[in-house]
Amino acid sequence: MPEPDHRVPVGRRVLLAMAGLGIAGIVAGAKVQGAVGRALGSGLGGYLPGGDRFRIYTITGSFPRIAPDAYRLSVSGLVGRNLALSLADLRSMPKTSLVRDFQCVTGWRVPSVHWAGVRLADVLDAAGVHPGAAALTFDSYDGADTESLTLDQARRPDVIVAYEMLGGPITTAHGGPVRLYVAPMYGYKSLKWLSNVRLVESVVPGFWERNGYSVDAWVGASNGRSDPPIK
Repeated sequence: MPEPDHRVPVGRRVLLAMAGLGIAGIVAGAKVQGAVGRALGSGLGGYLPGGDRFRIYTITGSFPRIAPDAYRLSVSGLVGRNLALSLADLRSMPKTSLVRDFQCVTGWRVPSVHWAGVRLADVLDAAGVHPGAAALTFDSYDGADTESLTLDQARRPDVIVAYEMLGGPITTAHGGPVRLYVAPMYGYKSLKWLSNVRLVESVVPGFWERNGYSVDAWVGASNGRSDPPIK
């Protein structure tokens, strides 16, 4: 699997803000999505004009930058065949578009975000799933973040391998060129800079779960909600 071309340093102001729940950028379409990434990459951070507020998080203090033509998504583990999918491969698969809220577990929310990509279920079908597989683990190109889903969760039609967001390609700051988007769960499950999907026998808690967050991160779970219906 190719390594990220280089890491974009995140300035001290951004890291200090992250300690208090992250820095906030205002996103209103692909152009401003790019402006957020440029501001964060230079360490400037802060609010930008227009739209609703995203907060940009990184657990490493930098953004891995992967050239679109160098991107590969590895699919391995309990599968019929290992895959190394390029961005072009993903774009050649049936496209799914969603308009869903992005809800952070810390309380902020961005309504009606436009997403597009490939259903994770279609990626799994392309690899073939062994009968002993019951869960998935996910790795990030940042070399630190990880996530997990059960196989049933992963096969929901509102769980996608996303390559578009807000009307354009996903920028580096938002986890591009490819990220996971798990619509019915809190944002930390939607792993940025997705590099690897592994089929495993049982759930392996990811980075945030090992730091106290719920493994089953359904939005509204604190109000007794679980496994929400598919819209």
